[in-house]
Amino acid sequence: MAQWDKLRQLAPDYVQQLHELYDRDDLPMDVRHYLSVWIEKQDWKRAARDYGLAILLFQQLLENLDIQHSRFNLQQDMFLMQHNIRRYKNNFQRYQEEPCKLASKILWFLEKEKEILHSAELTEQVEQLRVEHEAMEVDSQRDLERRMAGFRNDVQCMSHTIICLEEQQDEFDFKYQTHQMEAVADENAKKEQWKILQSLVDQLNTSRKNTLKHLNEILSKANGLIDTLVSKELVEWQRRQQKSCIGAPDNVSLEQLEKWFSCVAVCLFQVREFLSKLEELSGKVSYKDDPVKAKRPELQEQADSLLKNLLLNSFVVETQPSMPQGKGPLVLRTNVQFSVKSRFLVKFPELNHSMKVDVSIDSETPQIKGYRRFNVLGTKTKALNMTESQGGGMVADFRHLTLKEQKCGGGGKGASEISLSVTEELHMINFDTIFDFKGISLKLQASSLPVVIISNSSQQQSAWASVLWFNMLSQNPKDIRFFATVPPAPWPLFGEMLSWQLLSATTRGLDEAQLEMIAFRLFGQQPNYNQHKVSWSKFSKENTPSTFWVWFDSILMMVKQYLADMWRDGLIMGFVTKAKEKSLLKRKQRGTFLLRFSESMIGSITFSWVETTLTGEPEIKTVKPFTKNDLEQIPFHEIIRNFQLMEKDNVPENPLLYLYPNTPKDEAFGKYYTDKTGENSPYIKYIKTKLMFVTIENTLEAQSPMPSAGAQELHPVSGLCGEAAEQSTIDPSELTLEAFLAAPLLSPPGGQDTAEDLLVQQGLFNGELFSYEPASPDFSLHELQSLPTQFCGVFQ
Repeated sequence: MAQWDKLRQLAPDYVQQLHELYDRDDLPMDVRHYLSVWIEKQDWKRAARDYGLAILLFQQLLENLDIQHSRFNLQQDMFLMQHNIRRYKNNFQRYQEEPCKLASKILWFLEKEKEILHSAELTEQVEQLRVEHEAMEVDSQRDLERRMAGFRNDVQCMSHTIICLEEQQDEFDFKYQTHQMEAVADENAKKEQWKILQSLVDQLNTSRKNTLKHLNEILSKANGLIDTLVSKELVEWQRRQQKSCIGAPDNVSLEQLEKWFSCVAVCLFQVREFLSKLEELSGKVSYKDDPVKAKRPELQEQADSLLKNLLLNSFVVETQPSMPQGKGPLVLRTNVQFSVKSRFLVKFPELNHSMKVDVSIDSETPQIKGYRRFNVLGTKTKALNMTESQGGGMVADFRHLTLKEQKCGGGGKGASEISLSVTEELHMINFDTIFDFKGISLKLQASSLPVVIISNSSQQQSAWASVLWFNMLSQNPKDIRFFATVPPAPWPLFGEMLSWQLLSATTRGLDEAQLEMIAFRLFGQQPNYNQHKVSWSKFSKENTPSTFWVWFDSILMMVKQYLADMWRDGLIMGFVTKAKEKSLLKRKQRGTFLLRFSESMIGSITFSWVETTLTGEPEIKTVKPFTKNDLEQIPFHEIIRNFQLMEKDNVPENPLLYLYPNTPKDEAFGKYYTDKTGENSPYIKYIKTKLMFVTIENTLEAQSPMPSAGAQELHPVSGLCGEAAEQSTIDPSELTLEAFLAAPLLSPPGGQDTAEDLLVQQGLFNGELFSYEPASPDFSLHELQSLPTQFCGVFQ
């Protein structure tokens, strides 16, 4: 199939990438479409360096355009396409002296098409693997259910076999005792009776051998089931629990595991009863080469070993330690209560309230310099019971535990020179109980996933970063020395983890385009990011205090608190570079806007929109980012709804008309609007203080779509109250310091305005100064002062 035909059949996301690729005049999509067969047959790579071939292909291109134009002459309603083809041909004439340049551009487009195809094929392969994996999981569970049902049926049949064996032995014993009590003088009769008795013994011996053989087969099946449960199902559940702790939408229910563990345990206890019954029967009737005496001890040892292995792995931590107000599980703070729940997967009603669970911390201290020690305070002992679980499982739910640091620590005996920060130091909460039932007595232990213990709430962000990194990468849930030699994270796994953070907070994760922007931020422009890795240092330590994690987590917190609904509904593009933003908006109609997170200002969001110059050229304008301080006072949808530009001698207007790509603003955000507007708006008290976005007119001038410079930014300034908001001209003398101090909304990023800052802002209205975001490369002070004309954006 031709490359162009393959591209046209891709999923909508990749078709959108194709539209964005051809959103330029170098090679119009119409030309690519109508001449696709001819274009794909040519050797553009050679033409890019061979002038002779390039000029030949250039002439053929023009001839093909003429032929296509003639075809449109024969078709009705093709007037517009005729016009476009003629215009495209005229545009290509500029390459008459540089045909190799045209060949290079066409080659570039074809290569970009191949990248889109490759990306789509990879996504399809990943999806196919996911579907196959899910199908395999379903098949695996069905197979396990089938094996479990067969095992349970074998045990039930063995119960009937033991009953039949006992009846058979009772028959022999009765006849043998009768023979002993009767005096038979006739030798022939005596021999006949002995033959009968010998036959019964032989039958009994055969039955015993068959019973032992079937018991051995049952134990062999039990061994296979326990290996599957312990080495596969339980390990997979533990990995799912690790991932769910950091936001993955994985199923961590223990109901199914509990059924399987309980089923195998019940059956094995029955097998032990069968073996005890065989021992009892052998004690009553035994004979030379009795198979029970020879084989039963071996089977007994095997059954006990299997049962103990199952029980030792049946004690787990169902709910990992967490604080009520923490960022997530596994981050604990000293002297702050936390909860944790343990569970015994073998459900025996007879053991309800009889197994006591004790809690402790760090049974073994690693050899790490300065390693802290803690004591667990609170109710440290509880009984496993069936009342604290919705499904009636055997749980011990500890809800009021606290940690207190010991006065002396310093690491374990022979501590090494390895030293870790507080938020890289891992600890484990331990649980101990005794299982004592039907002759089996075992000490059971379970441990939480490693926790990070902090003493100050300011350490939560860094501590959560450690929890994310450990549970994303560690395959050993007890590796508390993990951060002594921290492994890097492969990009696919890292990107998935970032997506989980938003998914768990809003039910919507990151799409491919958003992940690509984040990968670009980390690695720069790369043809493929899948082979790249993110180091622990790059994630949480470089560029302190504005590390990558601080930037991402600040966005996450802002979305959770103020933008969750809008993010969930897909209205926020969010993670998009300024260059990408320009390429998306530059060919859209006037008033098209998109919402993105600031790349330079921590925890903030902004919007950019398309304006049109007097010459008809598009220009991209961007408002200074809004922080959580702004969103606490006015919801973002109300900012978008009421945002207006006020230009001298012009009526104020809202420049935001269509959410990218072409959704009318009110259609996109109408569901969030309050019913009250104008004087009845609940935000009128803020609007009355003249929340203004002020700049010199020329600062909004968008630059050419192609240069690397970013979009201009409007900056929020608190203005005056009263009727001045409605005036098209602002009297600088009215902008007093007292008026600025009275305005409550939108202080600078660093905190409250100082008197000096406010005076600088006052100077803005006189065209003297302009306050702008230092970290943003979008504009220069020189550009901002180029024209004296003033206008501002105002909520009203």
